[in-house]
Amino acid sequence: MTVTDTPQAATFRRQVLSPVKLRLFLMRKLPMAWLAGLRLTQLTPEQAVVTIRFKFLTQNPFRSIYFACLAMAAEFASGIQAMMHVQAGSPVSMLVTKMEADFTKKAVGRIAFTSTDGPLIAQAIAESRATGEGRTVVCTSTGLDEAGDVVAVFRITWSFRAKR
Repeated sequence: MTVTDTPQAATFRRQVLSPVKLRLFLMRKLPMAWLAGLRLTQLTPEQAVVTIRFKFLTQNPFRSIYFACLAMAAEFASGIQAMMHVQAGSPVSMLVTKMEADFTKKAVGRIAFTSTDGPLIAQAIAESRATGEGRTVVCTSTGLDEAGDVVAVFRITWSFRAKR
C-alpha cells in the first residue's frame, strides 16, 4: 500500500525533524526520552529511524544500554509515525497494548531503530476513522548497531480508535 503524503503530515514531519523543535517536544511531552537522548534521524510516510547512544544515563550494570531505553527508542520509531498519520484528519486515540522483544546482541555505541510500518499504521487509522471502531497494528522496530548487526527486534501492538 502506498501512503499519500498530506500537507498536515509534511508540516508535522518538518517540525519533528528540526533538532531544536524535537528536543522541545520531548522535554514537554516525553521527558525521559529527552533525558535518554533519543534522536529522530529519518521520518517519511513509510518509515522512521530513531537513534539512542550508550551513555551514563542509558547504561545498565553490564556496560550496555538498558533494555527499557532500547524499548523507548523502538516504541518512539513506530509512535512518531502514528502521530504523523493522525495529523491528517479527525482526532484518533492511540495506545500501546502489547510489546514483545528479542535481544540478540549487547547494545553498545549508537543503536538505530527502524520501523517500516507507516502504510499499515495509515491504513488502520483510515479504517478506524471510516468505521468508528478500533483497529490494531503490530509494528516491528529493528535495532542495528554501528556495524549493522541486529541488536534487538521489538514488536509493538498499537491500538487506534477514532474519537467521536
